[in-house]
Amino acid sequence: MIPKVTQEIIDLGDGRSISIETGKLAKQADGSVVVRMGDAMLLATAVSARTANPGVDFLPLTVDYREKFAAAGRFPGGFFKREARPSDQEILTMRLVDRVLRPLFPDDYHAETQVMIQLMSHDDNVMPDALAGLAASAALAVSDIPFYNLISEVRVGRVNGQLIVNPSREQLEQSDIDMMIGASKDSVCMVEGEMKEISEAEMVEAIKFAHEAIKVQIVAQEKLRAALGSPAYREYEGELEDETVKAKVKAAAYDKYYAIAQEASSKQERGEKFAEVKEEVKALYTEEEYAENENLAELVSKYNYKVQKEAVRNVILEKGIRLDGRKTTEIRPIWSEVDYLPSAHGSAIFTRGETQALATVTLGTSREANVIDLPSEQGEEKFYLHYNFPPFSTGEAKPLRGTSRREVGHGNLAQRALKNMIPADCPYTIRIVSEVLESNGSSSMATVCSGTLALMDAGVQMVKPVSGIAMGLITDGDKFAVLSDILGDEDHLGDMDFKVTGTADGITACQMDIKIEGLRYDIMEQALAQARDGRLHILGKITETIAKPNANVKPKAPKIVMSSIPASMIGAFIGPGGKNIQELQKNTETTIVLNEDGDRGIVEILGTNQAGIDAVLAKIEAMIFKPEVGEAYEVKVVKMLDFGAVVEYTRAPGQEVLLHVSELAWERTEKPSDVVNMGDVFMVKYLGVDPKTRKEKVSRKQLLPRPPREDKKPQENKENPQG
Repeated sequence: MIPKVTQEIIDLGDGRSISIETGKLAKQADGSVVVRMGDAMLLATAVSARTANPGVDFLPLTVDYREKFAAAGRFPGGFFKREARPSDQEILTMRLVDRVLRPLFPDDYHAETQVMIQLMSHDDNVMPDALAGLAASAALAVSDIPFYNLISEVRVGRVNGQLIVNPSREQLEQSDIDMMIGASKDSVCMVEGEMKEISEAEMVEAIKFAHEAIKVQIVAQEKLRAALGSPAYREYEGELEDETVKAKVKAAAYDKYYAIAQEASSKQERGEKFAEVKEEVKALYTEEEYAENENLAELVSKYNYKVQKEAVRNVILEKGIRLDGRKTTEIRPIWSEVDYLPSAHGSAIFTRGETQALATVTLGTSREANVIDLPSEQGEEKFYLHYNFPPFSTGEAKPLRGTSRREVGHGNLAQRALKNMIPADCPYTIRIVSEVLESNGSSSMATVCSGTLALMDAGVQMVKPVSGIAMGLITDGDKFAVLSDILGDEDHLGDMDFKVTGTADGITACQMDIKIEGLRYDIMEQALAQARDGRLHILGKITETIAKPNANVKPKAPKIVMSSIPASMIGAFIGPGGKNIQELQKNTETTIVLNEDGDRGIVEILGTNQAGIDAVLAKIEAMIFKPEVGEAYEVKVVKMLDFGAVVEYTRAPGQEVLLHVSELAWERTEKPSDVVNMGDVFMVKYLGVDPKTRKEKVSRKQLLPRPPREDKKPQENKENPQG
């Protein structure tokens, strides 16, 4: 039986369109759709358990995004010819979708939920990550899963001042904005992207432009759901509630939490006091009461958290006092240091309050570039950043289970913040590693700051230094407070986490997550303005530590010099089996990387010894040296012959030419040794190729003064010799 397919078309207004269809594939999932744009096709499915697992008081949501190599007609790279662990780019797409969906599920929905998105067909002109959010929401829309507030995501670019929805990769290369925006019909939920020093007003304009496009995509999802008869949402068992327990916990704990919140204490001291109150709340009930009511402990814990959250938020809204005593616009104390690690190519410590990041810079050749091998993208990154968040940074002991999605996401944000400030002509591959040593809010922004310091310490000639700040929000719907440089607790208990990075002249990257519905644009604009003031304050602290990049790389850091040879000489330069280049590297203590680019071979020479680098350059110059007719060159006699001397160009050792005896001097010369000897160094003039002998010809005598000619010949004696 042929399945009935239901489809909706979204017109992008520029000749492009997106289709959403359901009813053909994956019908045993609670919801499944195929989203298509051009030849790009994504399958999205949504499945949710009918009941929540006992004791679960959160939404166990998993968002998975994968790109199949077959989608682009390619084989997986590497030894195993099967897709394995997700790439960093796939993880970043998962995070983009998760961050929009998660806050919009009902607060009391705790059933295991899985949204899976896979790229089944790739189109070089379509970037599939921009369709993933639409696909995920549409899969939920056609299901009975209680996801009431549909969303979508779009990418926004700007080429020649013109904003574009879902630009192609080619358009994105010309764009000064690359932003992903996720939103519901009513409000923006998520923003992430990089920019080339745009203003706050330009950023808000791009977000509003994206939101209008998202509204159209949500209408299409609503039409699709209506065409299916608007499936009834499933009933589910919400959270347990007990107003008596709630009132008892609030009466016992609210005032105590309120008092602690306005004491201006450190993270550790505050944590200990909060823990004491929590124990007092637990003690409100006896062991017998907990035994009689198996849900009582869960209820007490839940209400205790909510009371603590309410008290902290009210202190900020009512008194303008933050947990550490700062004003809403105040930045924590900052200190920083460069050149901390003696063996690193560049290093820096950046500490802001109780958040600290140690960054290192390593310089290398193109061989160290980060290879990207995905169905939707192939290429290399010559600048990349890795972010590590060990458990000791928050005073915890946890098992290490590889790089987390959070670490991948925070590292990507910091990388995007800095990458446009690396000069286009920088010859190095650059790797930054940020080790978060202490964390109490905004470690990714500390990474941006420490990364800037470490780059300047390493002698990388940054276009401009970059700083970053995380903004928070507390609102009860009427009153609101925008918080600069948020603490970890203010992030967890607040309504927004808005990270902004930039130079003195504009924004270079941002990441915004909203935990409430209906964020007003005026609040967003205030947050951006406040972020700019804070960002500039932090930038001033950075430039107090190091005002501009060091002029040179450090003694232990490699210097890199670029050269080139004709492509026809690459084989000779490398030698049979790499013999020549390996021997040259060994003798000069350098690393040599050779890449072919059209009709040229690009040579990268990396080393700490300038003499070794100079020796490689001399070798290259010798290979490509071609004398020009009429020019003078220094030569050295390397062989004596009866009819001349064999000379070698001193700038091209091994390149020899015959200096004929007739070209040694203006005077008649019988033997070459009458004029020159072995090892003599002098100048010759290059005369080109002799058309008769087809051999190169040089002359010494043509650079010497020519002797004057004798005008009169001796007269003959015409007298009779015999008299």
